[in-house]
Amino acid sequence: MGSGFVGIGIENGKTIPNLGTLWRSAEILGASFIFTAGRRYRKQSSDTLKSWRRLPLYDYRDFSDLYEHLPYNCQLVGIELDPRATTLASFVHPKLCVYLLGAEDNGLTREARERCHKLVQLPGEHSLNVAACGTVVLYDRVAKGAPMAPAVTQEAAEYSAREGDS
Repeated sequence: MGSGFVGIGIENGKTIPNLGTLWRSAEILGASFIFTAGRRYRKQSSDTLKSWRRLPLYDYRDFSDLYEHLPYNCQLVGIELDPRATTLASFVHPKLCVYLLGAEDNGLTREARERCHKLVQLPGEHSLNVAACGTVVLYDRVAKGAPMAPAVTQEAAEYSAREGDS
């Protein structure tokens, strides 16, 4: 399928630890970047790998700001319990893709659901924890052979180790 990239993030995230957990999963499963739309990241304990050293986080004011700054030719895929959504089992992941997760209590905003290029639904009648949901989607992408970001090189890992937490 060739190279591609994938970003994943949360719209109006409810709790900070979910972002740290998603950040860690995103790094392990080969995402290119993560983002928030409507909330700001604060360093916390659930990102035990200190993924912020190697995987960029972009903060957007809100959904409109995110949408205006989507990478060129990139599909925005909303993960949502919605009757219009394709099941994750049958979903073909786009080569250039940004996945958008909603907060656990409210899901994606109506604007986000309407403007996403595609909607995908995980099995079940209730939403998962947002970080767990993101992990499942990224794992599905890897399992189906869709392109991910290049692995962190040994040189980059050694540089990160030398630089410490700064």
